[in-house]
Amino acid sequence: MRHKPDILKLAKEWLTPVFDAATHDAVQDMMASEPKELEESFYKNIEFGTGGIRGVMGIGNNRINKYTLAKSTQGVSNYLQQSFPNQTLKAVIAYDCRHNSNSLAKVVADVFSANGIQVYLFSGLRPTPELSFAVKKLNCQCGIVLTASHNPPEYNGYKVYWEDGGQIVPPEDRNIIDAIEKLDYSQIKFEANEDLIQYINAEIDEAFVASSIANASFDTTKEAKENLEIVFTSLHGTSITVIPDTLAQAGYSKVHIVLEQAIPDGDFPTVQSPNPEEPEALAMALALADITKADIVVGTDPDCDRLGVAVRNNEGQMILLNGNQTMILMTAFLLEEWKKAGKIDGRQFVGSTIVSTPMITKLATAYAVECKMGLTGFKWIAKMIKDFPELEFIGGGEESFGYMVGDAVRDKDAVAATLLICEIAAQAKERGSTVYKELLKLYVTHGFYKEHLISITKKGIEGLAEIHHMMVSLRENPMKKINGQRVTMVEDFQTSKVKNVLTGKEKSIYFPKADVLIYYTEDGSKICARPSGTEPKIKFYISVNVTLDIVDNFIKTEALLNDKIKNIITDMQLN
Repeated sequence: MRHKPDILKLAKEWLTPVFDAATHDAVQDMMASEPKELEESFYKNIEFGTGGIRGVMGIGNNRINKYTLAKSTQGVSNYLQQSFPNQTLKAVIAYDCRHNSNSLAKVVADVFSANGIQVYLFSGLRPTPELSFAVKKLNCQCGIVLTASHNPPEYNGYKVYWEDGGQIVPPEDRNIIDAIEKLDYSQIKFEANEDLIQYINAEIDEAFVASSIANASFDTTKEAKENLEIVFTSLHGTSITVIPDTLAQAGYSKVHIVLEQAIPDGDFPTVQSPNPEEPEALAMALALADITKADIVVGTDPDCDRLGVAVRNNEGQMILLNGNQTMILMTAFLLEEWKKAGKIDGRQFVGSTIVSTPMITKLATAYAVECKMGLTGFKWIAKMIKDFPELEFIGGGEESFGYMVGDAVRDKDAVAATLLICEIAAQAKERGSTVYKELLKLYVTHGFYKEHLISITKKGIEGLAEIHHMMVSLRENPMKKINGQRVTMVEDFQTSKVKNVLTGKEKSIYFPKADVLIYYTEDGSKICARPSGTEPKIKFYISVNVTLDIVDNFIKTEALLNDKIKNIITDMQLN
């Protein structure tokens, strides 16, 4: 097979003396016998998405390896020196359980130190939210975490945090990308200054746990805490280092840990995918819940920023909540606690994203609190805190199983969120209620909103082209009706325009540009199409709603919404 000239040219650059002998051998092997892998590895530079860099580990400029991460770190170093002149520069680095994370973290530390930057490197794996916390705690200008979140074992990633503890946003993200793209691999400074690398552990751990307890505890009685039966699984990830200790110090003594999944392991041997969004990932935890008669199950993804929750329904069966449901429960609880404390005075807000449930806005309005919406990704919620310093941030979440309690951590945080959902469960149980019953009450009060996610995977170069074609088609041939309902409005975040389909009038959307398209129909349904920024997927977010008059009508009403979702999927040919 003949290679495209540009692919061969890029590959041959990796045969120069800048790269080590093992890299030379791997590239030559691909050139000789793996043409498809060669093309996938070199056809583009690995890119920053909504969560930084994330990709398959391997050799090449489209792979995660010590050279691509070192180049990124050199670019970040150059931009730090430009952005903070005449300051002592400091960066903190954490990593998760994935293969090569510890060695890649040391490469990142070496490059920072070679550029004269003080480095704080966690001595072992740690949760991503602890990295966000540490950036502010240690007064760093930058933080890096090596993680691929819930992706398959062959992935790793590199997320960049700025001095506020949040992930990079405009203009930093674009400026950092520009700084990286200007570099040649020969310009990377690899020679570490070990005097500038300081290992950190217990002191930051203790401060992080104390902060989590302070932010997510709400006067739950000692008896209520001791009476709550919890099952917890870390899914072979980093949360095992922090969450059991946090729950214990907060007063929760009946915590049953899924021991088979408690050992950090980048192969994730007991699950097909370490993603708490997927029911299979919590199967072992649910089985343990049946044995222990647990009230609640919590499972976190490998880097401990997302959490999956299961609770008992009215028949006593364990059911999984989706990310929108946990977000609604947590936000409603926080709003009620702030209201009882007399802390709501019109200068507070909650945050969410454009693909999450519209119910969050209804909830905020009921408490006279503003709800700010951002693009997909918690970096936009963290940016809200920075952009509106005159307002107090209560909490925020998104549909993808992430939540942030207060602003001590500026990213989705499964540590504080785990404690918060346990507070909700403990207080409900003490009142003779359940988390499930509390959710149904919210549906009666604010409207019954039900969401469904369709995620279509399209891998490789061809897959990227397919996803692009799907978005082009949705824009150039917009649907007039969906499930028999007229489309009333279309929001296009790529063109920054919202169009009233019935009148033809357009107005501007004041959001950063993004490849997101949202259809609204006359019955209040909402369908959002969005290519993932971190995975080879296109996602369709479907939201439908109806009034729920009484709790007793929940099952019948849910069946109607389920049918509506199925009809939308069929009509849009998403099945």
